[in-house]
Amino acid sequence: MAHTDAGADVESLTPLHWVGIVAATVTGIAHVVLGVQSGGTFMVLFLFATLGFGAGVAAVVVGYRRRLVYALGIPFTAGQIVLWWALNDLPPIPTSHAIDKVAQVVLIAVLAVLLYRES
Repeated sequence: MAHTDAGADVESLTPLHWVGIVAATVTGIAHVVLGVQSGGTFMVLFLFATLGFGAGVAAVVVGYRRRLVYALGIPFTAGQIVLWWALNDLPPIPTSHAIDKVAQVVLIAVLAVLLYRES
């Protein structure tokens, strides 16, 4: 039986991967903060989103089915934007929300490029 290393595969990560990891981490942290501030059902939903972003980052870092992670990450992240748009009175856009949405748009762009490059 062959031994496999289940650790991080950082050697294969490009600068573009790191931009995506940072963007996903920013939006994950934003969701934790907003979830704690919101409480109740929204807290559970925000924490679910945080887990999704965290699982995506972990999968990419360890090299687990990256192409699938990119493909699933695009609609997952886009859905976050659509739900935010539907559930918020705009304008004005709070700074914390703007940072989160910019991170999500960057993440979608990065995932699309990575998916294209690996197809």
